Amino acid sequence: MNTSDEAQLQIFIHERVEAICNKDIAGATNRYAQDVMLFDVVGPLQQSGIKAMQERLNTWFASFDGNIGFEIKDLNIVLGGDAGFCYSFNHVSAKTKDGGNLNMWWRETLGWQKINGEWLVTHAHSSVPFDAVSGKGAIGLKP
Repeated sequence: MNTSDEAQLQIFIHERVEAICNKDIAGATNRYAQDVMLFDVVGPLQQSGIKAMQERLNTWFASFDGNIGFEIKDLNIVLGGDAGFCYSFNHVSAKTKDGGNLNMWWRETLGWQKINGEWLVTHAHSSVPFDAVSGKGAIGLKP
């Protein structure tokens, strides 16, 4: 693994966190490939393309009143050649426009590929475990 590549990805991830906190769609998606494949915690089962990612973020950001509290915990980066992935626990804490509060953790894995010398996310997978009895997502879990 090239430590400068790992450091570069850490910077990109930190910039993404800041962009999400500030509801900056362009900043949150500037390291995503045009044909990124998305497996999100909400439907549909899959989406593809940067426009779908930006539309999803626009809808999500619009549901909050004010800035978003967003953090990443236990980030692990694995790189080999021109491909790699990272995984983490992600946390959001924010006031919703309907007066409620969202405070949840989820799992995220990002697939990275070096394309024309630039690291880009080509696959983003977010998930929560589910309760087998109720069939509902277990969004109250913490790392």
